[in-house]
Amino acid sequence: MSLADHLREFRKRLILAAIGIAIGMVAGWFLYTPVFEALQRPVLEAAERDDALVTVNFAGVATALDMQIKMSLLIGVIVSAPWWLYQLWAFVAPGLKSTERRYTVGFLAAAIPLFFGGVLFGWWVFPRAITILTGFTPDGAANFLDAQTFMTFAMRLILAFGIAFVFPVVMVALTWTGIVQARTWLRGWRWAVFIIFLAAAILTPTPDAVTMLFMAVPMVALYFAAVGVGLLRERVSRRRRAKAAAAPATAAPADAGSTDPAQHQDPS
Repeated sequence: MSLADHLREFRKRLILAAIGIAIGMVAGWFLYTPVFEALQRPVLEAAERDDALVTVNFAGVATALDMQIKMSLLIGVIVSAPWWLYQLWAFVAPGLKSTERRYTVGFLAAAIPLFFGGVLFGWWVFPRAITILTGFTPDGAANFLDAQTFMTFAMRLILAFGIAFVFPVVMVALTWTGIVQARTWLRGWRWAVFIIFLAAAILTPTPDAVTMLFMAVPMVALYFAAVGVGLLRERVSRRRRAKAAAAPATAAPADAGSTDPAQHQDPS
């Protein structure tokens, strides 16, 4: 494909992904109330536990509407994850060989559960991060959480975990297609760990080390799991190539030993 064809394909996949997210936003609009109540619950629990004034504050007239739109977008991205993950792979697939395109099912079968697993893990971390951060409020002081800041915090935290958990699948895909060898990932593990912790510090919207560790430790574990899958894949491939190379060699002596009966006829 030419560069123009690649750009047109990218535009097509981007539009299709945006349509899927827009449809998911419709569902998110109706799910806004229960989701917001679930996100606000740790704030209310922190206020009750510490006997302090901790609440989400809507500072403007249109803040509530803007917050509902942003929440709908967050839910739309999460709900439509299978669709836009498929569009991501469909953009890469034309550049692969026909034998490599069959990995589409495997890519989606691994990426979708990992994305939702990351989202659930971020949902589990979120109330604990709220508890830690609001716990620093001094006695007798009030903590009015701006609704916009609160929602940005929730969206970045939950989506960051979901996207971070998909990266190991990309590693495995690059290894299986032969673009990057598993030993290359393994040799660069020190840089990988450093970059993972750096990315966790940037992606997590809180300055505390606890939230960063909640993201970085699972990512490191998934990184080495992806390397292990890649090494296993390369080992299986080497065995198959060795068997294929040994098959003609074992068949050659039998062919050499076979003779034509007419060649052994008595000349007399």
